[in-house]
Amino acid sequence: MKDEFRQRVQYLLDEYPVWTRRTTAGHFDRAVEKYGERVLLYTPEQAYTYAWFHQRVELFARGLLALGIRPREHVAIVIGNYPEFIVAKLALAKIGAVAVALNTMLLERELFFQLEDSDAVAVIFNDRLGRQDFVQIMLAICPEAAQKPKDRSPRYPRLPKLRHLVCFSPAGKKYDYPGLIDFYALYELGEKIPVDQLKRVQAANAYPDDIFDIMYTSGTTTLPKGAMLSHDMSLRNIFSICVHRAIENGRRFYSPLPFYHIFAWNVLIMLSTFIGGSLITHPQFSPAEALWLMEKYKANEITCVPSILLAIINHPERQKYDLSSLRSVFCAATPAPLPLWKRAVEELKLMEIGTAYGLTEAGGAITLTFPGETLEIVATRVGELMAPNCSGVPEFAGRNVQVKIVDVETGEELPPGREGELLCRGNTVCRGYYKRPQLNAELIDKDGWLRTGDLLILHPDGYFQFTGRSKEIYKTSGENVIPREIEDIISTHPKVNQVYVVGVPHEIMGEVGVAFIELKAGESATRREIIGFCKDKLAKFKIPRYVFFVSGRELPFTATGKIQKFKLVEYAQKLLEEKTQENTEV
Repeated sequence: MKDEFRQRVQYLLDEYPVWTRRTTAGHFDRAVEKYGERVLLYTPEQAYTYAWFHQRVELFARGLLALGIRPREHVAIVIGNYPEFIVAKLALAKIGAVAVALNTMLLERELFFQLEDSDAVAVIFNDRLGRQDFVQIMLAICPEAAQKPKDRSPRYPRLPKLRHLVCFSPAGKKYDYPGLIDFYALYELGEKIPVDQLKRVQAANAYPDDIFDIMYTSGTTTLPKGAMLSHDMSLRNIFSICVHRAIENGRRFYSPLPFYHIFAWNVLIMLSTFIGGSLITHPQFSPAEALWLMEKYKANEITCVPSILLAIINHPERQKYDLSSLRSVFCAATPAPLPLWKRAVEELKLMEIGTAYGLTEAGGAITLTFPGETLEIVATRVGELMAPNCSGVPEFAGRNVQVKIVDVETGEELPPGREGELLCRGNTVCRGYYKRPQLNAELIDKDGWLRTGDLLILHPDGYFQFTGRSKEIYKTSGENVIPREIEDIISTHPKVNQVYVVGVPHEIMGEVGVAFIELKAGESATRREIIGFCKDKLAKFKIPRYVFFVSGRELPFTATGKIQKFKLVEYAQKLLEEKTQENTEV
């Protein structure tokens, strides 16, 4: 196996003997030259080649120019796992614009905030995704789109920088609203723009250090904020992942991870373009369809979070499917327990397993396990710093990042074996958050060290262990959740006096939310009532899994009146243990 890994790494080093700085569009053009007839994306209905994407991307980019979208302007994308997401995002790269890919589970209030905060001049969105009707959501945010404008284009007082609403319907449905532009109409508009004009725009904006992605993350503090990622920083991180994991030429990945997330975009879609690989996906995850897709398209790897892996393994008809092409599982974003890893290896007959630690602000991964690691290592560690390669810098010994573990209170660097907050810096660490100068100053020091808010231990053998978060944010199935946002919503319930939300460990989902609620005097309520109140105000993953009603005396406050959330976590775990015992007693 080690000889095979070395050969796979050597292939990558031969393909990229030196690091050439490119934009995302420039890199994709190179990939099309090498792998044009290969398939980049498999869906249940169709296979889409690199060449198909290149033709569509160029035409859509010309359509964007026809709309008046200019370099460095911000365009939001709210599209599910469809080829059109990739088309739209790469087209924005072509014209030097900035992509703001937003979570497709956001509700109206959440979506409005991020559109306003990101200064988006256009939104490209699905008409429907699951239960989300984005046409109605966008019309609620921009009611003027339903009215015939007095001049050539509508004006949106709530979002004064917004100029265009582009609606994508997978079913080809047409919407008769004056302010909505059909996605496919941009291809027609693109025909009117000369190819040479697009080439000139791309050449004039070929700056690898320009910001391409603004990705919203709750990251290290309690406010949603957009991490600014450049073309070059992301591409360096992606290539480092390829080398460290020894990704072979043409690997086929199955994954239902959402395209808006850095995990899917950088670690799957863009990673595939380095090795002529393919992504197998579908708009809505179901384990039965996942197994069918993996058999049909001969998947080599499952890339996922623990809850997805468990659903696939537990499917009662899994044995009916031919998964003989499968050799690897890469499961990250939240820790997976050892029993799950054991089942995956034994039942899926895997040759490689892997996990990682990373964050959006660092372009994706910081640490990775090597292929061929033991079950115990993958289940208890998040790997080592990514291996040196040509994309790294000499001052970091050929790596792209430096890290250190520091005391949370004093900032003093800690020796191996001690738990502390991980700080990182380097050329794959973001420049900060959009429109957050004060926050940037608090989290990124004069020497470029970014405070991650994550607690880790660097063991003497060089392996890192993730132990938790120094901040209040918790992560459910790979999605960051901000307790304060949930508290603000629940506190508006007419029966609620005060509410506090914490995250507690969960075997499958990583962490889940627990709400402690003190009701107003004389009031009574049920968990179902509180959950129902949240359903139309919060994305599903943000809604607390457990609700406990408590008295004010039970809430742990400091002498200065501040809630001690670490004590609430302990109390929640105690209550949940008691609840489990009651349910198991005969």
